[in-house]
Amino acid sequence: MAARTLKRFIFACITIFFVIAFNFFLFRVMPGDISTIIAKATTSDAVKERLLAEAGVDQPLLTQFWIYLKDLLTGDFGDSFYTYDGSSNVWEIIVGRIPNTVILLLCAEVVAIVLGLIVGVVCAQKRGTKLDTGLLSGSLVLYSMPTFWFAMLLIFIFCVGIQIFPTGGISTPGTNYHGFMLVQDYIKHMILPMLCMGLLMVGCYAVTMRSTMINILTEDYINTARAKGFSTKYILLHHAIPNAMVPMATIIALNIAAILGGAIQLETLFSWQGLGQLMYDALNRRDYPVLQGCFFVSTIAVVLVNFIMDVLYGFIDPRVKS
Repeated sequence: MAARTLKRFIFACITIFFVIAFNFFLFRVMPGDISTIIAKATTSDAVKERLLAEAGVDQPLLTQFWIYLKDLLTGDFGDSFYTYDGSSNVWEIIVGRIPNTVILLLCAEVVAIVLGLIVGVVCAQKRGTKLDTGLLSGSLVLYSMPTFWFAMLLIFIFCVGIQIFPTGGISTPGTNYHGFMLVQDYIKHMILPMLCMGLLMVGCYAVTMRSTMINILTEDYINTARAKGFSTKYILLHHAIPNAMVPMATIIALNIAAILGGAIQLETLFSWQGLGQLMYDALNRRDYPVLQGCFFVSTIAVVLVNFIMDVLYGFIDPRVKS
């Protein structure tokens, strides 16, 4: 177990290093001269000189990469070419946006997992029926919808038509809420993007849960439990669903990267001030330091989640542990 964990940790570190290298060289080969971009971003000669010195454009490429690695290890992400939320320090900008993205993604993930489990279990129990076909088809239709199209559809229905949710943002403009009112206003703005992302992911979890449950419900130990007179509810909760969660854990870990990618479109459409919207704004401005910082943080998040899931497999799956 310890050897397997160490092997996974080394593999994760190697992955992070190659992503860091790719992250660095990608922005050096993208169109646009960095000196010109900096010149357009500010009119102050002192600021221009400082940003050019930080970028190290006068140094050889390998020297720039070495400086970039040292800065990352010391937590220095540099300064942005522009100002976001009153700050130009890349790390401060990113840290200020991370909580909004994490809260949104976690809530959306919970919605998707809960609905996916329910739909998958019901479809497995009622397989071959109209209920199975209807629930599965509806889930797959949602899963196949483009994020931007479904988001605009929800905005049109619930914001423009019924007008029960705000069109975007994380707070109501012109208000100065505190305490419970602030939390209530925040949740009201989060409901629509959360449901949008959560519903789009239900199909993935529903299909996985359905196929896994169908296989598990035909296993010998399930038939033995039925023969002993245990209720269907008891068998599902104590035997079938816990064993079906192992493949689900794999899907959850793999979906992290897809969720982060979808967050860019979703946060932009709903004006949700998170990491996705920050990446979109930085890309439009060609603000390479902010983009590099966002990509680095996103990479660490994906690799870390997958590493944690690999370690947890040793505890939840006896086959891996052995």
